[in-house]
Amino acid sequence: MLEFTLIEGGILALGAMIAGLILLVKGGDWTIESAVYLAKHWGVSPMVIGFTIVGFGTSLPELVVSVIANFQGSPGIALGNVVGSNIANILMILATVAIISTVTARPANGMFRDLVMMIAATVLLLVLLQYGEIGRMAGLVMVLILAGYVFWQYRKASVAEDEADSHPPAFGSKGSAYMFLLAGLICVAIGAEFLVRGSKVGAGIIGVPEAIIGLSIIALGTSLPELTTSIIAARKGHSDIILGNIIGSNVFNVLGIIGLTAVLKPIERGSFEPQIASFDIWVALVVALVFSLLLVVYKKVDRPVGLVFCTAYLAYNIYIYAANMGS
Repeated sequence: MLEFTLIEGGILALGAMIAGLILLVKGGDWTIESAVYLAKHWGVSPMVIGFTIVGFGTSLPELVVSVIANFQGSPGIALGNVVGSNIANILMILATVAIISTVTARPANGMFRDLVMMIAATVLLLVLLQYGEIGRMAGLVMVLILAGYVFWQYRKASVAEDEADSHPPAFGSKGSAYMFLLAGLICVAIGAEFLVRGSKVGAGIIGVPEAIIGLSIIALGTSLPELTTSIIAARKGHSDIILGNIIGSNVFNVLGIIGLTAVLKPIERGSFEPQIASFDIWVALVVALVFSLLLVVYKKVDRPVGLVFCTAYLAYNIYIYAANMGS
C-alpha cells in the first residue's frame, strides 16, 4: 500500500509539473507578444516594459509563495524564495537563455540605472538581514521606493527609433492586447504554482530536507516564468525584454515582495535561518555585481558566460545541500 501511495504521489507530482510547464509556455508567449505590442502604443521602450510588466508579472509566483509562507510562520521560506530566485534568475535563467542565444545589452536604453537599482535593492536587503529583522515600516519604505522608481522610469521612457519590430504581434486592438497580457500573466502564475507544488511533493517523496526548499526548489520553481518568457523573447529577438525581465524581477523580488510581505506581517528577529543573512544574501550581491559589470563592460551574455554561470549555480546548490544535510 505504501509503495502504491508513493507511485501515485509521484504520478500526480509529475502531472502537475507537466501542466505547469504547458501553462508557462503559453502564458509566456502571450505575455511577450502583448507586452511588445503595448510598448509601441504607449510610447515606452521594450526595456521598460520588460522591467515592469514582464519582470513584475513573472514575479507573481514569488509574491504568492512568500506572503503565504510568512503568514504560515515560515519567513525563512519567504526570504529564501526571494534570495534564491534572484540568484537563479541570473546564474540559471539568464545563463540558459545565453547558451541558446546571445543576449546583447544596450546601455543607452536605461539599463545602467536599472542595474544600479538592482544592486542598491540587494544592498538594502543585506543591511536589513544583518540587522536581524524587517519591520512593517521598513517594508513600507521598500514598497514606496519601488513605486517611486517605476513612476520616474515611465516618465523618462521613450521608444527609440531603432526599436521598430519587423514582426509586430497580431492584435486587432489595444483591448485584445490587454486581455492577452492579463491571460498570459495568469497562466504564468498558475503554471508556476503547479510546478512548485509538484516539485515540493516530489522532493518529499525522495527525502529532500525542507530547510533548503526555499533557496533551491521553490526559488527555481518560481523563477521558471522568467525562464519561459526570456526564452520566448530570445526567440523573437527581444534582448531588451530579456534583460528588463531579469533585472526588473530581481528588483521587484526585494523591494516589492519582501516589502509587501513585511508590511502585511513583519519578519521578526530570529525567525529565519542565519545562513540566509551570513551567506546566501552575500552570494546574491556578488552575482548581481558580476552580472552588472559584465553588461557594462562586455555588453553581452554569450554561451561561454552562460556555461560558467550554470556551473556556478550548480556548485552553489550542491554546497547549500551539503551544508544543510551535514548539520
